[in-house]
Amino acid sequence: MGTDLAYNFVFKVVLIGESGVGKSNLLSRFTKNEFNHDSRTTIGVEFSTRSIQVDNITIKAQIWDTAGLERYRAITSAYYRGAVGALLVYDITKHLTYENVERWLKELYDHADPHIVVMLVGNKSDLGNVRTVPTEEAKDFAEAKGLLFMETSALESTNVESAFLEVLTEIHKKVASKEVTRGSISAVTLGQTLGPTSEFKEERQSCCKS
Repeated sequence: MGTDLAYNFVFKVVLIGESGVGKSNLLSRFTKNEFNHDSRTTIGVEFSTRSIQVDNITIKAQIWDTAGLERYRAITSAYYRGAVGALLVYDITKHLTYENVERWLKELYDHADPHIVVMLVGNKSDLGNVRTVPTEEAKDFAEAKGLLFMETSALESTNVESAFLEVLTEIHKKVASKEVTRGSISAVTLGQTLGPTSEFKEERQSCCKS
């Protein structure tokens, strides 16, 4: 992952969806290649970063994770601000988490950039034998709403990399075509390489802990 000191763009991507669908493990799998079997409910908001290469451009992905519990909803209005990408995650074994996708989508569009790149993510694909959400149903829903779609397994590291990379690549295409405002805090062109004192030096930061 490197030290993340030199990059052309910073893209803020948010993880949304009900509590327990695996958002935090998707984040740790992508940014640190780790999986925590005893993952507890995220309290407040935290983010991790990772830099990737797209078309010879270095993109620093700032991936934000927050709790899906209703009592933390006050945090999330600010959470969406400046986001240019989102992974809307549900658990393929818990249909209720899928049923709530539309509500999450509405909240996202109420608060985020209208050109935000959104991927619907069916997580825990390793539990296909107890699946309650058919792949085709979710895929059709995503297509109807103009969303990207992928099923993942944070546990087995299946499609996690692909999901984040597809979202980041689509964001870059929109920034390059100027659909997303370049002046926004999360999709800004940096004129110089940041030094070791950069606020982005830390691989992992957190805020709003209770």
